[in-house]
Order: sequence, then structure tokens, then C-alpha cells
Amino acid sequence: MLIKRKSIEADANLKSGPGKKAPVATKAKPVRKVKFAPVTLSEQFGIRYLHFGTEWVQGAMRISKPDWIELEYAQQMMAWMLFNDKPQHIVQLGLGTGALTKFSYKHFPQARVTAVDLNPSVIAICASMFKLPPDDERLSVIEMDALEYVNDPANLGRIDALQVDLYDATARGPVLDTPEFYQACANCLTPDGIMTVNLFGDHPSYARNLSAMHFAFDTIISLPEVHEGNVIAIAFNRKPELDIAALYERAAQITAATKLPAKSWVNGIKAWQAQQ
Repeated sequence: MLIKRKSIEADANLKSGPGKKAPVATKAKPVRKVKFAPVTLSEQFGIRYLHFGTEWVQGAMRISKPDWIELEYAQQMMAWMLFNDKPQHIVQLGLGTGALTKFSYKHFPQARVTAVDLNPSVIAICASMFKLPPDDERLSVIEMDALEYVNDPANLGRIDALQVDLYDATARGPVLDTPEFYQACANCLTPDGIMTVNLFGDHPSYARNLSAMHFAFDTIISLPEVHEGNVIAIAFNRKPELDIAALYERAAQITAATKLPAKSWVNGIKAWQAQQ
């Protein structure tokens, strides 16, 4: 989300969106009032980008390879693959362009894949412009608040891999960043479950999110910064065995099967380990 690219419609859109009236105050306000920014697009060199009415990139898709994960930080969100090659349930909080959801759906045919997003326009544009498959017995795209999803008792202890990428148009850090939120995420994971989170490394929200994650998880590994500041944190419910040689072997398998640059993830884990 620290990647910037001019949205086609961004200059014409006000913060509240074109033609939208100011919201009318009511006596009974919801706990978290939702105000959606306009969903806008741009394209360059065969890549389609998603924006929320600004130049901040919320996701990307190479038009000729719709199931490929185009952005490096998004590729790193799959780093949990180093530790689990047979997940049964993969969940994405924050759909974006559906890149992680599509990739997981394609490469893990034995797994259920769930994506959660509060904005119905994002879900609609993913289906119409970013080749998101329709729901079936394995794939579920849910219009829902991510906080409500992780607090739903039906989801406790049922997720193997949780990918969290929750940003709004302001791109000031994840919109959910409290210890209580991350504890709810941890509670949804299996004992060996793993969460990956997209953070801003050079933003005040980074330290706040890491502190909140340390409250809920046993071990947090931060990969090296990419793009203009994106840092992927890998959170483990249970302390992992960091056998670097074995991780390089697993990385080679991942690259052979998916072409993702998994060796670089292990390099990042090795660098983190050296600093501990």
C-alpha cells in the first residue's frame, strides 16, 4: 500500500467520492461507521491497478497472468508456505484485487479459501475486472467486517493461514491494529497456524502493530522492506523451528511449483534470525 500510482479518476474524485452527499448523522450510530472511498482503476504496461480514489495502490494484476501475484509485498504474504505445504483453510482479510485469494485457490486445491471484505464495490470489481472466480464449494468471498469475522466463535481454531491486508484510502496503516484484534486473529488459527500482515515499515503504525502482535503471538518475524516501505510480518501461534537449510529446500520446491521467489523469503528470515 505504500506503492503510489496515479489513478485514472483520482484527480476528479473528492474524498467522499464523486457526486456523493455528506452522510447524514443519525441518533443510533454503529460502533464503527463505514465510509467507503470510490473504487478506481489505472493501467500501465499490461498491469491493472486498484485504487480507492487516490494514487495509493491497493492491488495489481498483470492482465495476461490474472492468477499471478504481481507485487513483491503480496508475494511475501505467501511466506507461510515455507512452514505449511498442506493448509486446509486459508483466509484473506482485505480482498484488494483478489491476488492472494486467486493464487491460493489455484495452488491449494485441497484447501478451502475464504476472503473477507467490507466494501461491496471491491468484491464486485474483483469479479468484473480482476478475474476473481465465483464462489463454489471451496471458495467463499464474504462481505463482512474483518473484526466481526475473527470474533465469530464459528471461526475459532479453524484457520491454517491468515493473510491480513487491511487498508483504506488514506493508507495511514492497517485499519485494525489493536492487541484485541490480533488476539482474535490468533484465536482463529490452529495451534500451528500462521498469520502474515502487510505493514508500513517507516510509519508510526509499524511499531504499534508489532507491539500488538507480540501481545497475541509467540513469535513475530519481519521480512526486509520492499517497494516504498511495505514490511511483511509473519506471526506464529507456536514458536517455529527455524532450520534454515530445510527452509531453503522448501523454498526451492515452492519456486519450482509456483515461480514465487521463495528463496528471498528465507534470506529475510535468516537476516532476522541473525539480529535476535
